[in-house]
Amino acid sequence: MDAQTLVDTRGDLWLALAPLWLEREPRETDYARMIEEIERHSLSMRELEWVFRLELAPVLTRQQMSVTGEWRRFDDHKLMRQLVAHNLRLTGWRRKTWALFSGLTTMMARHRFNELMERLMIARGEDIPS
Repeated sequence: MDAQTLVDTRGDLWLALAPLWLEREPRETDYARMIEEIERHSLSMRELEWVFRLELAPVLTRQQMSVTGEWRRFDDHKLMRQLVAHNLRLTGWRRKTWALFSGLTTMMARHRFNELMERLMIARGEDIPS
């Protein structure tokens, strides 16, 4: 897949999910946008988990752990370039390596992702496991 196709197919979804890594808690409007994009892409829970773990976490965790100071918002253009570059290289052993270490890269945003999953289940009319 080329860069433009990645941006066209995943760009809006990536930007919608990016607030999971911000230093502030996502707002209600952030969660609503995330759910809207997930539904527009018709992603299953499993597919969404892998987008979170493999496509987003390796790039956004670096942003989150950055020592460049506090950040409250992403530079969408720069973030998109980083996400596209990462995902173009995400084949073979790189994919397996990120899958192996995805627990570490998702650790700091996992609670927010779990909140998103619950909200998505409610929006879809599914039962939330206790």
